Order: sequence, then C-alpha cells, then structure tokens
Amino acid sequence: MAIPERFLDELNSRLDIVDVVSSYVSLTKRGMNHWGLCPFHREKTPSFTVNEARQSFHCFGCGKGGGSIRFVMEVESLSFPDAVRKLAERVGLEVPDDGGGNGEWRERRKKILELNKDAARFYREMLSKPEGEQVAAYIRDKRRISPKFSARFGLGAAPDAWDALIRAMVQKGYGKADLLDAGLAVAGKNGGIYDKYRNRLMLPVIDVRGDIIGFTSRVMDNSAPKYLNTPETAIFKKRSILYGLNYAKNTKRPNFILVEGNIDVITLHQAGFDNTVATMGTALTEDHIRILGKYTKELVLCYDNDDAGMDATQRAIALLKNSDIAVKVLQLPRRRTESGELVKQDADDFIKNCGPQAFQDLMEGSANSVEYRLTAIQNRFDLSMDEQRAQYLQAAAEMIAGLSSPVEREIYGNRAADAAGLSHSAMEQEVERLRSRRRRDERKKEERRNLVPTQALQPKERSLRYTDIRSARAEEGLLRIVMMDESYLDRLDGLEAEAFSSPLLGRVYAALRRRRAEGRPINLSALDGEFLPEEMDHLAAILQQPQSMNTADAALEDFKRVILTRHDRGDIQSAEALNDLRDTLKQKKSYGGNTHE
Repeated sequence: MAIPERFLDELNSRLDIVDVVSSYVSLTKRGMNHWGLCPFHREKTPSFTVNEARQSFHCFGCGKGGGSIRFVMEVESLSFPDAVRKLAERVGLEVPDDGGGNGEWRERRKKILELNKDAARFYREMLSKPEGEQVAAYIRDKRRISPKFSARFGLGAAPDAWDALIRAMVQKGYGKADLLDAGLAVAGKNGGIYDKYRNRLMLPVIDVRGDIIGFTSRVMDNSAPKYLNTPETAIFKKRSILYGLNYAKNTKRPNFILVEGNIDVITLHQAGFDNTVATMGTALTEDHIRILGKYTKELVLCYDNDDAGMDATQRAIALLKNSDIAVKVLQLPRRRTESGELVKQDADDFIKNCGPQAFQDLMEGSANSVEYRLTAIQNRFDLSMDEQRAQYLQAAAEMIAGLSSPVEREIYGNRAADAAGLSHSAMEQEVERLRSRRRRDERKKEERRNLVPTQALQPKERSLRYTDIRSARAEEGLLRIVMMDESYLDRLDGLEAEAFSSPLLGRVYAALRRRRAEGRPINLSALDGEFLPEEMDHLAAILQQPQSMNTADAALEDFKRVILTRHDRGDIQSAEALNDLRDTLKQKKSYGGNTHE
C-alpha cells in the first residue's frame, strides 16, 4: 500500500515521540535523552533511550531504533499501515485514500476479516450436517467439549471435499483472489484452486478485538500434517498470537496459564480456568512475553511432561528470566495405564482423568522457575553414587551461579548442598568460583572484541555490512551532521549518492537531499516509511554516536573528501585498509567529544 508522503509528514509533525513511547514505557529524563527499560527485550538496567530533538528511539541492548511509527509497529506487532492508522487516530487525523494505495489495502483487510467470519459460520454449520458428523463426534465424545464451549470457541468442521468452502463462499460474492488472500484456498497446478482445510476440526483464531484473523485445525484421519494453521499474512503472525487471549484478558484469576495446545485451552476454560492461553504451535517469543505483560504479572507454564515439553519449559524460563513476569511451573504427573505403563499427560488429559480440583491443587503447589530447574537437574542423577553426586553438584552450581540475586544463590545453593550431603560453605565456594570464572571469560571476550575494531564498526545486520570501512565511517559522520542541521546539505554540491560505498547510506543521503529540495522535514521519524526495520535500526545506531557540531564545518569537508577519494580509487588492498582504519579511529576522536543535540 502507499500512504501519501505529505500525510506522513503531517502525522509526524503532530506526534511527540516522548509522548508516544511514554504510553508504553516508563521514561526518566537524563540530560537531553529520556531513558527506560526496553519493551523489545528483557533487561533490568535501562538501555532504551528516546531523543526528543531527533524524534527517535534507540536501544543499546537489542539495537532496535527509529521514529514513532516504527516504535508502534514493533510494540503492537502491527503492519506499517495499521501503525499509521493508530497514530493518526491519536492526533485526530484521518488516513487519506490516495486512489488505490491505503484505501485499497484497508478494503482488502476488511474483506479478509469478513471472509474469515463467513468461513467460520460455514464450518460451524457443518457440525450439524452429515458431512460434519465425524468432527462433531470427536468434539463431543473424544474431547468431551460441551455445546456451550464448542459454541464459545466457534468450533466447526471442514468437510472431506475439495471445494465445499469455495462453492459456499463464491455464492456469497467472494472471488478466487479473496480466498487465496485469506489462506482458505490453495492454488492448483492447472490454475484452479481447492480448499486448504479438508476433513478437519476447525478452530477460529480470534484476536483481542474480536476479529477472526485466521484458523487452526486438526485432521480427522492419519494424514499429515496433523495440525494446520492459516499461513503468515499481514493479519496472522504466529509469533504474536496467543490463542484464547480474547477471553483470558477478562479473567478474575491472579495469573495466566500457558499450555501447548488449542484444545488444552478450551478444556481448561470449560473447567473454570479462563486464564489459559496457548501459542500457535510455536515456541514462546519476545512478542508473546510483551503481550502477556499487559495482562498479567505471573505466568504458570503447563507444558506436556515429556522431553519436548521439558525442553520447551526450560527455553521459556530462560526467555522470561529478565521480564517483570513471575514464573511458576505446573508439572503434570504421568498417568499409569491398565498395563502398568507410565505415559505422559497434557492438560486436556489431566482434567478428564483427575478433574478441575486436582488441577487447582497442582496449580497451588507449582514450583517457581528456579525450583523447577534445580529439580530437573537433580532428576538426571543418582545421588546415591558418589560420581553422579559430584556431577549433580557441578551442574547445580553452574545454574545457581547464573542467578543475579545473592539471596536466591544462598537459598538454592543450600538446598542443592543438602540434597547431595555437602556443606553449605563448600557449595557457596563453588558457586563463587564459577561466577568469578564467568566474569573473567566475559572480560576476555570484550578484550578480543576490542582487538578487532572492524567488528565494532560494522552493522549488526549481515546484509548491511560495509565493503569499505573508512568510506562508510565518513558517510556515517556526514549523515549525522546533516541530520543535526539540514542546512549543511547545501554545502555538498558535487557529492552524489552514487559515490557512497554503502548502498543503504547512499539511499539515505539521496532521500535527505530530495526532502531538502522539496522543503520537507528531515529527521529519523520522516524515514520510517522509506526503509526496512533493520535499516532503521542501523540508522538509529549511527545517530547515537557522538558528533561535535563545533567542528562540523571541517568534519563535513573531510568526510566529503574521503568519500569522493575512496570512490575514485575503487577497491583497496587489505594492508592499506588497516592503515585507513587507524586513521578513521583517530579522526573519530578528533571530531567526537561534545555532542550537539
């Protein structure tokens, strides 16, 4: 889609990035910047900064950066058009229809949502027809889901036919392109299309606004894949979807429960645990954690009690480690079959076999994340054997050494020592020895990084890596100066974007010159719609580097000379590149110092 550039300029002129970011992050002003905990990764010491003069944000931890639109895109997991609409509403603007860009995209999105709703009604109606009897029996008998909760979650049946949905939707006025856009049909080799979902239990995926953004499904026979979701689209992104959140967000319970399966969610809601959600067959992501943090301060992990489930639990704990969400782990016991074999249970199995009260008892006795990890380590060893006891203590000490709280280190160190029959002081010494080793290793890594300055001078994103370090550093410096004071662009006659060694920096330079010529604003926010997210991250990082405006005149001439000289000389040899790198570092010191904000 294409939103008119003049509208974006007007929108950015009405936005104050400090106000926008403050809606999501608690900021504290220090000097010319505002600081806070980054909303895009978990941290305890603020590395996220907002610069009001430049109308930009940048995180020194994860590297994300940009203007107001980019911030809302990331924090709300929105597309560019949706972020623009959200911010336009904030300042009382209406996003214009440019005759085929924005209006067309908006109508397309609306049509997909309407099609999803009509498809959900079709699948729901199939449950009461002969074509859906197998699915209806599965819901009723196998899963024991009541009619009330079947209706609440909109469960339906996809008939075992190639075009049942297509024919029904065509009668409602939808076309082939609509069905393909929504991910409800698949293109065939002969140019035709066929139903994506056939002979399946259908579960609509509903967002917090109540819109059906896609589907997940389970096959009724032995064909593959067993579970099938809507493909990734502009409105269906698995990394930020939590199934059941549309209901869980209204829970009166003090926490959320995270399970693996969609059916687990429905079963637990039916049993009274309306605080249950699930990811869409994916591992927990930073996006999921950010969304969960809006609704709860405690998360109970309830994954399957098998190797895969335990691995997923450990990964989730690691990801949640530095968040504000307290973590507990509910371990489902294995079930003994009639033959005496112990088999795993998921939440759905446990509720059916043991009932809601037994699940509540497990909830109340669930371990915190450290207890769970320590128990998981202990279960790997036979503590009656000296050799394995020593291995257990080593593994436990490694885990405990990673805890940031000295109180936690003492509590769990003592607990591990007691389990293995070791003195508390000996365990404490081992933990401190490992912490000292970690600190030494980190210092060595830092020293190695410092010995290879080119690594620090290169963009993090591989696709943006520089081929000529010295020229690129001059290009960065030049852009910093003109972004601080656009009048310096008027002194750069004779320097064209083609002379830049970095394609990205050349495109930025060209965009700034065009904006200057058109009398349009020049700041990082103004570039949000023109560059990719990873490119905006890099530009934000460049602008965070020091640049003294007291020496801007001389620096600009030097940067221009370096760029033109390097361009005229072409490729350089590696030995000369090292000399140039040394000169660049010296130049950085001479032009750095007091920054102009």
